Amino acid sequence: MYKIAKENLPALFRRIAAKNELYLPVRQNGQVNYAAWSEDAVPELDTLKTVKSPKDAFFPQSETLYTCEKDEKNLHIEPEELKQQEFVLFGVKACDLQGIHVLDQVFLADPADTFYAARREHGTIVALACHEPEETCFCSVFGIDCTDPKADVSAWLIDGILYWEAVTEKGEALTEAVRELLTEADGAEEKVEEEKNAVRRIVEKLPYSNLPLNGWNGDCLNERFRSRLWDELYQPCLACGTCTFVCPTCQCYDIKDYDTGHGVQRYRCWDSCMYSDFTMMAHGNNRTSQMQRFRQRFMHKLVYFPADHDGMYSCTGCGRCIERCPASLNIVKVIKAFQKEVDSHA
Repeated sequence: MYKIAKENLPALFRRIAAKNELYLPVRQNGQVNYAAWSEDAVPELDTLKTVKSPKDAFFPQSETLYTCEKDEKNLHIEPEELKQQEFVLFGVKACDLQGIHVLDQVFLADPADTFYAARREHGTIVALACHEPEETCFCSVFGIDCTDPKADVSAWLIDGILYWEAVTEKGEALTEAVRELLTEADGAEEKVEEEKNAVRRIVEKLPYSNLPLNGWNGDCLNERFRSRLWDELYQPCLACGTCTFVCPTCQCYDIKDYDTGHGVQRYRCWDSCMYSDFTMMAHGNNRTSQMQRFRQRFMHKLVYFPADHDGMYSCTGCGRCIERCPASLNIVKVIKAFQKEVDSHA
């Protein structure tokens, strides 16, 4: 294990960015989100959660797939080049790291999405353990340990010192590239373990840490799907899609064409199952009411996805939907409502 003083992190970022693109939490316009590092950037590693998750690094909000151009009678199709530049994603928290693992199940399944796969191949993740979890956090419900995120490099920021531990071959390569700026952290394991235990005690006291998942799995499809609770729960929903855009695991996208004036640029962009025109085709939409769209979102997170992926939930307990929903409607309320119904029949 190695260490580096917090005041020396700009030098570390500069060294990483010399050969790699570097993305990390940056404060811009009063918000903290992942952005490319530059000398003028204001990194915010102390921020617990960025507004949006870092999934953009592997699944961009918008990306061109290919371009078509017409030259008289000839039509030329030019596929967009796959990611070739090595890059580092720095400061990823455990909940967002799990979100990337969820996306892996979708985009790396056969047939693999080549755009996503190229980014995963060229990306190195430096995970940063949480120091002060907030009341909206409930990652532990899904078996995530926010004190010990396992990425290519695992890091802990304790008392002004960043402790650094390579975990994978990518992590070893990155460590070697910045080795001159790091020093051996003799005895750091004990200090890191103390930090983990202290944070875990905080997690145990958070209001949603004991959120029950009774009945939420692939075996309860019919029971949950047909419940009358959905008719009540969906009503405050504004169908704004905010929850899906801040979510680290939402993977829905649309494919559109843009007329460039001399051809067509085909691109894909994030979409939301909460929108009335989601998956709209000539025959219409399979989910014709907001209740059905609302139900789809939570059934996918808690039933459909774990049924198809060996029990892995498509929620990481990051709490962003709790913080950002303008109607104060979120996955915690849904889980609690169903648990209340279960308890009433017990």
